[in-house]
Amino acid sequence: MSRIVGHLDLDYFYAQVEEVEAPHLKDTPVLVCVFSGRTEESGVVSTSNYKAREYGVKSGMPIALAKRRLNGIKGAFIRMEHAKYELYSDRVMEILRGQVDVLEQAGIDEAFFDITKKTGGDYDAAATLALELKDTIFREEKLTCSIGIGPNKVVAKIASDFKKPNGLTVVRGDETLAFLFPLPIGRIYGVGPKTTKLLEENGITTIPDLAGAPTDRLEDLFSKKLAVYLHNASNGFDEEPVIDRSGASQ
Repeated sequence: MSRIVGHLDLDYFYAQVEEVEAPHLKDTPVLVCVFSGRTEESGVVSTSNYKAREYGVKSGMPIALAKRRLNGIKGAFIRMEHAKYELYSDRVMEILRGQVDVLEQAGIDEAFFDITKKTGGDYDAAATLALELKDTIFREEKLTCSIGIGPNKVVAKIASDFKKPNGLTVVRGDETLAFLFPLPIGRIYGVGPKTTKLLEENGITTIPDLAGAPTDRLEDLFSKKLAVYLHNASNGFDEEPVIDRSGASQ
């Protein structure tokens, strides 16, 4: 039976929750911020909706810079309320937990899930289940999410980010390399700007380059653990299981 793993990512989560609670903000740049309190503009943007991103607003950007990027457009600068977002997250995770074989929450707005038994290893059934999950979450919580389906966690994670927002990307086992190889190395989970820069400085600029690099060469640049991970991930290989770490019964 083919292993089937999913990854769900709630779209622009904090800002989307604010849109749900105040629907009139839907067409307004919404920026959920962490205010430092020193001045009205002191602090950083935690997340923003896609309307704000059209103006180049990004997570981690200083609030003062975000206001300049909006170029006179009035935006909603909202204080982050973590407890509120956790309530939404908990309800979404309960929806997931009732529909999958195993759920592994990976953050307040994302989770991996194994649906191998639920679908009998059938990718068409997995796609149908993913659409049902998206519909249920939107019907009950008014939130959109993006889901990636693949043969393992690495592929599912990349796939969930492939069509955002409100996307669904299914990568069957035999499609893995065809899916991965056109993508930049930065799309692999855990490959940030520093890792990308070091790889590029050593002539590794594409996922096929990384997939073909001997692990001993990668070990010259990184720890053995990271070198093995990069080699395996770029080849679409990942045996890490989906594990319920919450203690809840499945």
